[in-house]
Amino acid sequence: MVRVVFGVLGPTVAAVDGGGALALKGPRHRAVLARLIVARRRVVPVARLVEDLWVDPPPGAVGAVQTFVGALRRVLEPERPPRAPARLLVTDGPGYALRTGPDTVDAWRFETALASAAGLPAPKALATLEEALGWWRGPAYAEFADEDWSRGERARLAELRLQAVERRAEAHLALGRPADAVPDLDAHLTDHPWREDAWRLLALALYRQHRQGDALAVLRRAREVLVDQLGVDPGPHLRHLESAILTHSPTLDPRPAGAPQHDPAPPDTPLPPLPPRGARNRALTPDKPAPTTPQPPHPPRGARNRALTPDPPPLSNPPPPTTPADLWTRAAKAYNRTVAKGTRARLEHTVGLIRNLAVTGGEGLAEARHHRTAAITAAEEFADPELTARVIGAYDVPAIWTRADDQAAAEQIVTVAERTLAALPTSPHDTARCRLLATVALETRGATGPRGPEAAREAEALARRLDDPALLAFALNGRFMQSFTRAGLAPQRDAIGAELVELAARHGLVTYEVLGHLVRLQARAALADFAAADTHAATADRLAERHELPLVGVFTDWYGALRLSAAGQPARAETACRAAAARLDGAGMPGLERGLLPLALLCLRLTHGLPPDPDPRADWGPHRPWAEPFTLITEGRHTEARTALRTLPEPPHDLLYEAYSALEAEAALRLDDRTVLERARTRLRPAAAELAGAGSGLLTLGPVERYLTD
Repeated sequence: MVRVVFGVLGPTVAAVDGGGALALKGPRHRAVLARLIVARRRVVPVARLVEDLWVDPPPGAVGAVQTFVGALRRVLEPERPPRAPARLLVTDGPGYALRTGPDTVDAWRFETALASAAGLPAPKALATLEEALGWWRGPAYAEFADEDWSRGERARLAELRLQAVERRAEAHLALGRPADAVPDLDAHLTDHPWREDAWRLLALALYRQHRQGDALAVLRRAREVLVDQLGVDPGPHLRHLESAILTHSPTLDPRPAGAPQHDPAPPDTPLPPLPPRGARNRALTPDKPAPTTPQPPHPPRGARNRALTPDPPPLSNPPPPTTPADLWTRAAKAYNRTVAKGTRARLEHTVGLIRNLAVTGGEGLAEARHHRTAAITAAEEFADPELTARVIGAYDVPAIWTRADDQAAAEQIVTVAERTLAALPTSPHDTARCRLLATVALETRGATGPRGPEAAREAEALARRLDDPALLAFALNGRFMQSFTRAGLAPQRDAIGAELVELAARHGLVTYEVLGHLVRLQARAALADFAAADTHAATADRLAERHELPLVGVFTDWYGALRLSAAGQPARAETACRAAAARLDGAGMPGLERGLLPLALLCLRLTHGLPPDPDPRADWGPHRPWAEPFTLITEGRHTEARTALRTLPEPPHDLLYEAYSALEAEAALRLDDRTVLERARTRLRPAAAELAGAGSGLLTLGPVERYLTD
């Protein structure tokens, strides 16, 4: 089978691996191919392709896109028999995807090479970086520089290329070849003069060639460029390097063979490793200069030029921290020294820390839940309802799953919030009241009764009147949690998600932007619009990676399993379910984790006409009542199964409402129980146009219409 490789690090090309280039015809054919590569194997709807290809789409634009795709398929898979399904450029739902391997696109291989080089010894790292940089034939997606759809990817790849150049220079230095690093760094800085780390590496390379004067001149030039072009002073790494050069610090000398490849970076050393992918070089305000000391009569080894900056301060005044860990430690110590224990300020600041801890996932989320209830209890001891309202309302952590991880704690929080609402004066404290109401709406998720929906409506009305974007996002999260009063409300939730995405993107509320995409993922999956759901999953993953939100991947992994099931691939879906469940282990979300894997596997088997085969020994958690009839049917205990079926409770008003109702209907069909069938039909009828359970974003039992028809 012919293997096709693609190049976007320059003009967009395709070629037979080890052979010649393929003829891609006109610019719009290449644009379609490049757009699909940007999507990274995900589906791009035809409507989106039309928008991206034309500013003012002509009549017949959809047909033109189909023609371009057909021509590309003939070029990419010339040996494919007529009417055989495409292997590379596939049709999926309302759009197309390029399902090529991760090692067939030069940009993807470049990212992999750059990441792997970080953990290699200097000789191998240098060879890897040299090869990867050699793949660049010009700017990424060169002929599509002005297209909106390419702009973000082009900027990201350009940043990675700059990092690769600097890491190559670092490898040269680690190997004792400073002369090899200088020419590349000089050219690099000509085009990118704001790269502080490149200035640092160039000065160090010159110093290691015994060119101290040139090294100091480079640092002076760096200062001039940064001040003139950016209006900032050099950051601490450049300042510390200057001081080290003036004193001929031994930390600047090359490492002997076998030593670590990167120089260590204690606070007084100017050689930290390069920042991680995506980090930008940031200049900091310089420290207050210390008095200049007299020069010794005989300066050491070749010291001729003195820079304008003073010598480093004495040891009693250590330099500023150079790592986040140092900064955190020093700031925490300063806080403990200066803010009195037991004060209101310390309590409120603690809640802010707990809020940030919650989005780290795993142990952080579990710890945040524990400390949150302790903080609320401590706030009530002040007998100050305004303080208690602030402490409760400050925990505006976006929530997507509609079942509490700690039901007892949720009930305690609601009780205190309601008590605080009653004690809080009305008019001057509308913001605090709004946050308390949104908290009630969130913490009563999945419950029956009018209080949750009522609190959600009140919070939303207050937030809209106060015109506070962050407050409105919090209130919309509460409204989402209360949008499960019956089946068939996916369109309503989709509208909530759309507003969250627009609001959060406009005001920089990243965690709520991610929440909006996850809400829309669930809603579009319920409506069988997988092209849109794929887009929201991809966007949520990108935002999560950029902003270090690890829990997002838990939900997008489960969505991937759902997607495989809906596509008629039960074996692959089961594998994906088990992988997603493994990722849940230790994620700190027992309300989601407990019993989810056996439930998902039961739904998967029922959807695809396989024997249910439920495991009676599994921990079904809260899902056991809806699995029990199938266990009894499998064991031939039909009378007990009918009893279990008829005594099922009302499904919780949450993301699994339609799934539970469909399980109830399926069991009733197998037992020929007309009474329960009528009950299930009444519950499911409003969701006739949906996929049962897919609104959870985790699993599905197929079209609701099938159950209604049966």
